[in-house]
Amino acid sequence: MKKAVSFGVPLPTTVVGSYPVVRGHGIRSLFDPLSFAVKTAVEEQIAAGINIISDGQVRGDMVHLFTNSLPGIKGQEVIGKVLPAETTITAADTRFALGRNALVKGIVTGPTTLAHALHLSSKVYRNKEELALDLSVAIAREVQGLAETGVCMIQIDEPIFSTGAADLSTGREALQRIATGVTIPVCLHVCGGLGSVIDEVLSMPVDIIDLEFAKDPGNLDLLSGKDLQGKMLGYGCVDSSSPVVESTATIESRIRKGLELFSPEQLLIDPDCGLRMQTRDVAFAKLTNMVAATRIVRNEVAQK
Repeated sequence: MKKAVSFGVPLPTTVVGSYPVVRGHGIRSLFDPLSFAVKTAVEEQIAAGINIISDGQVRGDMVHLFTNSLPGIKGQEVIGKVLPAETTITAADTRFALGRNALVKGIVTGPTTLAHALHLSSKVYRNKEELALDLSVAIAREVQGLAETGVCMIQIDEPIFSTGAADLSTGREALQRIATGVTIPVCLHVCGGLGSVIDEVLSMPVDIIDLEFAKDPGNLDLLSGKDLQGKMLGYGCVDSSSPVVESTATIESRIRKGLELFSPEQLLIDPDCGLRMQTRDVAFAKLTNMVAATRIVRNEVAQK
């Protein structure tokens, strides 16, 4: 832990990252086909009332967005030693978001998840664990570049951690290499149910642990009696996998359940995961209702 985490309000709202891709038209779109998608994602997060926004992650899936720019990787194949990209891959879109909102998170895909998404076609690496450690060096460079843009936090996505397919000791070492290089809070996002790995995830060397609680309410039971070890908890209270827009009352109820175990100062409110696979209208409605529910609960907390 580097320092206490605070974002200015109790129960700050954020997103896990991705937003539906809304393509634009016109001359500018000929030069940058996804510029309108970035603009739309940023503006709609702000319009929904999100405190800590993202750049929308609209330029590609979570793996190829990074691996396409890393020397040593071609497509899905690792063809040589993996090295950092020449420039910060997501800095331009992140700076755009920072020009519209004071609080923006920088987001990267974790090295262990990247390693397990790739195929080893080079004898440079004997296994995915060796690859993950080199990928951690590359991602650490990306994180340092994002920190220099002025983001308020870094989020590292490691969905592989909940599957049982990854060596979590190597995953921990890789995260340590990344987190050590920055002074702003670092968040680890892990999707899915954590029944078999909850203790390992809670012990990871980060400042915030972000988990699913809407689709996987059992995760809250797993945390009962657990020590967060000074960490903040990203509290997923909207099911990002479903097109059903939960009512404000439903989301309020989920947040209140979290407050039965944790204080308002410990919780960061967000959807379970990214909203990229939903329609634009559904994604915006989910975020709007989440913000409305959070404000209601926040006001109740302030009156106590």
